[in-house]
Amino acid sequence: MDVYANNQLIAVLKHGVSCAGIASEELEDIVVFNDQLSNQSKYIVMFDPLDGSSNIDTNISIGTIFGIYRRVSKASGACDSKDFLQPGLAQISAGYVIYGSSTMFVYATRRGVNGFTLDTEIGEFCLSHPEITCPCNGNIYSVNHGNFFNYEKHIQVYITSCQQKTKLNGGPYTNRYTGSMVADLHRTLIKGGIFLYPATSAKSEGKLRLLYECNPFAFIIEVAGGRATSGSQRILEIKPTLLHQRTPLIIGSVNMVEECLSFID
Repeated sequence: MDVYANNQLIAVLKHGVSCAGIASEELEDIVVFNDQLSNQSKYIVMFDPLDGSSNIDTNISIGTIFGIYRRVSKASGACDSKDFLQPGLAQISAGYVIYGSSTMFVYATRRGVNGFTLDTEIGEFCLSHPEITCPCNGNIYSVNHGNFFNYEKHIQVYITSCQQKTKLNGGPYTNRYTGSMVADLHRTLIKGGIFLYPATSAKSEGKLRLLYECNPFAFIIEVAGGRATSGSQRILEIKPTLLHQRTPLIIGSVNMVEECLSFID
């Protein structure tokens, strides 16, 4: 399914008129659409074609994540690697499609975030969630508790504090973690909360890919009023050096992310 989704996205973008090339989580290198029409395009696209695909057999929501960038190379020739190694702040738009009980397309530009739900009767996406904002607070935290003892000490302390929240200090909190980033962050965007994918002792650079997962969601969440950080740096300000660069991620409701950072500080 990952390969199928990847091939479908490449085919659609290649036969369009607005994309000069792509980078995919599924591919080692960029794909340049080196033809006369594509070379005139001003844009490139980076995507995770099927996030959470390990959950397909258990019918948990999965999705497609993408970020769109304006080329830095001249639009009279083929795009090249420097077009794809831009910081997330350079994105002009980002979005995701979530395949669940309904199919939703959430799309963000610097003007705002809007959600569209597929109406299967007419085969069109209809605006269902206009001007989405991420609540400043929430009562859900999403983290893989199975890695608890492999996280850094300050992350362990923060997670413990989430478990100990009461009505007196904004709690109690509920833990929700599906193993599908799209599903967890869609809920976080709509209802508020915090999503953590910290570094571990085995993966000190984190696991999530900066270009295909973290940058698009950081763009969406920030436009909606939330915050996204690696724990030491704003995600959108990280200057990538590798196509498959990884990073820790703390993202969600602004007040909850700031509280988490206070444990790190």
